[in-house]
Amino acid sequence: MQQSATTSLFLPIALGIIMLGLGLSLTLADFKRIKEYPRAIVIALVCQMIVLPALCLGIAFLSGISAELCVGLMLLAASPGGPTANLYSHLSNGDVALNITLTALNSVLALFTLPFIVNFSMEVFLGSGQYIPMPFSKVVEVFGIVLIPVSIGMLLKNYAPQFAAKMDKPVRILSALLLVVIIASVTIREKQLLVDYFGQLGLPVLLFNIGSMLTGYFVPQLFGVPKKQSISIGMEIGIHNGTLAIFIALTVLGNSAMSVPPAIYSLLMFFTAAAFGFWVKRKV
Repeated sequence: MQQSATTSLFLPIALGIIMLGLGLSLTLADFKRIKEYPRAIVIALVCQMIVLPALCLGIAFLSGISAELCVGLMLLAASPGGPTANLYSHLSNGDVALNITLTALNSVLALFTLPFIVNFSMEVFLGSGQYIPMPFSKVVEVFGIVLIPVSIGMLLKNYAPQFAAKMDKPVRILSALLLVVIIASVTIREKQLLVDYFGQLGLPVLLFNIGSMLTGYFVPQLFGVPKKQSISIGMEIGIHNGTLAIFIALTVLGNSAMSVPPAIYSLLMFFTAAAFGFWVKRKV
């Protein structure tokens, strides 16, 4: 996938709007809510930051795909949960308040863990000295595109709650539309490339997606976390921020092949998350 002038302009704007929508749903209380869900949050973060990258690393090694595609898959594992997880959690009778808290924490923590995981995977798959370091200016750019809109949204909710309430639904709709446009534009522009890669990536991406959701659902229950919160964790760590992963692959790392796994993942996860939600809803 080649980064066009339109892509380089549209992706940051689209990601910024999506992050603004996330900010409109967050308050400082969401960060303070850690005290209410200590066990669930710790287990979710361990799954997100340690278990998922390890799972993804194993799938990448066993899949036999190219080194760049392995890095693209690891980029997904390093990306935080997407705002869509909140919607799917709500539809599946999950604990949406927990989702919001986890999204807030993951979005902040990922800014520190994502560069480490990506550079580690580059070292592993591309070899010593062959990885592409994330330039400091680009890391700052990612910080800005993620944190500034989220901060603006949180400030609006805090100081102009009525305006924020009015804007919440339109921004959510716009965010969903932008996500669809991003995925559709990538699919249409690189249709042949996706078809060529799908044979290699379809199964590894699907396994990682399903493995993420099942890990988030079953592991917390092993430690006594209620099913309602386990559903939320399953959605949170199973629905990754594909937009952020594509943005980093194209604009930060400048590698088009690495953007293919997030693009395919973003297409598949809507269907797998819906099926997962239907399944767990029947079990609650």
